[in-house]
Amino acid sequence: MRVFVTGGTGHIGSYIIPELVAAGHEVTGLARSDQAADAVSALGAEVRRGDISDLEGLKAAAVEADGVIHIAHRQDLLPSGGIDAVAAAELQIMLAYGEALAGTGKPLVVSGSIGSPGWEKLGRPATEDDPALPGGDAYKGTLRARNVVELAVIGLAERGVRSSIVRIPPIAHSTTDVGFLPLLIALAKEKGVVGYPGDGANVWPAVHGRDLASLFRLALEKGPAGKFWHGIEGEGIRFREIAEAIGSRLGLPAVSIPVDVLMLPGFFGFFANLVTLDLPASNLITRQILGWEPTQPSLLADLDNGHYFPAG
Repeated sequence: MRVFVTGGTGHIGSYIIPELVAAGHEVTGLARSDQAADAVSALGAEVRRGDISDLEGLKAAAVEADGVIHIAHRQDLLPSGGIDAVAAAELQIMLAYGEALAGTGKPLVVSGSIGSPGWEKLGRPATEDDPALPGGDAYKGTLRARNVVELAVIGLAERGVRSSIVRIPPIAHSTTDVGFLPLLIALAKEKGVVGYPGDGANVWPAVHGRDLASLFRLALEKGPAGKFWHGIEGEGIRFREIAEAIGSRLGLPAVSIPVDVLMLPGFFGFFANLVTLDLPASNLITRQILGWEPTQPSLLADLDNGHYFPAG
């Protein structure tokens, strides 16, 4: 299969491209700079110069490919417009893919978020059958604003696109992780303690980057249209356990940060809206339909591998 990949030089994309190449696919990766082009080539893919702000370019690439994996985000819009601007721009990207792929039956696999849909009151672990809830004005400035993107992608199934969403948890860990976990570790080093919100009973799922890459490949190769997939290694880990694991490796105490002061300027800063999320979820449907099985080290095991806490 000829596969067009955006975000191929990022943390997860740098695992997805080799995963696809190893499976025999011909991969083309989008690159907006010479440095990115070199990275795409080093991963074993052909280079297509361009940028995700170029909708016509994305449509042309989608038409030429047999399938698309889109994991790039308009992060450049965050400083000026926040998550709402990012979501609005990404919606236009998905609509452009819809124009290019309508009626073709080609796969379009897009990254989503376990933290977006708004399942806080389910009272059970969320499943892949739970849809992303609508956003709207009440949710401006929150992760739920991006639900419009997930809903648009799933809606493309009705237009003859084999579209699906891979929901990614807050922590995707690996030796090249540059996401939330390194930031939490850096924050602990800065503060001298590892904080957790309230009693720390809220749950965060996690997944290894290599396992996530294999899920994107499986969704591309055989995922039915209009489906959500959960790229998580288990239902999740209590935030307090994550804090205690980090603390034990740094030699720092894990301490509760009262929920009523989380939103004040202080310990968590811009993390405050995220650390209180309670996101228990299941991956049973993903494993049953796609045959996906995480094989890499779990989050707590990966924390023991040393790469998050280099000597000195």
